[in-house]
Amino acid sequence: MLAYQIRIIFVPTTKVGVMNPHFEAIIEIIRTGHWFTDAVTKELKEYGIYEPQFNVLRILKGAKGKPVSVNTILEKMIQRSSNVTRIVDKLCAKGLVERTISEFDRRKMDILITTKGEELLEKLNVKVSALHAPLEKNLTDDEALHLKQLIQKMKGDK
Repeated sequence: MLAYQIRIIFVPTTKVGVMNPHFEAIIEIIRTGHWFTDAVTKELKEYGIYEPQFNVLRILKGAKGKPVSVNTILEKMIQRSSNVTRIVDKLCAKGLVERTISEFDRRKMDILITTKGEELLEKLNVKVSALHAPLEKNLTDDEALHLKQLIQKMKGDK
């Protein structure tokens, strides 16, 4: 990610001293992503939870009691991380998730959120929702949808 950011900063400009507007948009998206992540991290810190752990808890809660494999968690993560196993290990050590051998494939582990994990996630969701609430005042629902569509278009998703 850092190497990508450095390349963006030193891109050719359209005029001397003026950066290409597409690259300015990319830089703003990167800055905004870091701004959100930093704000969420700050809110979660008092609970000893980091953003990737929060993301894993949300994925497991979204499975509605069904076991989830490490590979599925990795696919659904916002920031894909090769250390999902380590994240799950830390959540297990805190009693927030449990890991069992899959009944369908003994080579795989099934991960479930515990009651303690669900209770903590409720508290964390309140903190993160409170963080997002003021942002909803800055964009209408239509503007937020349009922004999402523009970002997807830029990525070539649509």
